[in-house]
Amino acid sequence: MSLIEITSTISISESELEETFVRSPGPGGQNVNKVATAVQLRFDVEHSPSLPHDVRERLKKLAGSRLTDSGELIIEAHRYRTRERNRRDARERLVALIQRAAKPPLKRKRTTPSKAAKARRLEEKKHQSKKKKQRRTPDFSDE
Repeated sequence: MSLIEITSTISISESELEETFVRSPGPGGQNVNKVATAVQLRFDVEHSPSLPHDVRERLKKLAGSRLTDSGELIIEAHRYRTRERNRRDARERLVALIQRAAKPPLKRKRTTPSKAAKARRLEEKKHQSKKKKQRRTPDFSDE
């Protein structure tokens, strides 16, 4: 049983992956209707013992529509003509996705607008106000 290293602290076992081979909609020449070269890689995100809780939650958000209701991530690979290359591609995409989920999001640093930015904003507001005043119909209530 070999391990797939994601980061220095996270690695998943190959036994956690399930691969199914299907006919590919992509290129394949004469073999396209005979050989199942596309791969469907399944990884149970919800029940994986290898993933820390915070990484699991971020991975669920990143997976989007590739995540089933039961918490299983499905990656389909059919870019290449050979089964082995599609298999490698699916695994690489899984690793890349988990690596993205492993990085915690950066906290936003609050900044204050500069004096020049405030002045520009106020000048733009005055300009808009003047433009709209000119569009109004004149008030003849004094007559």
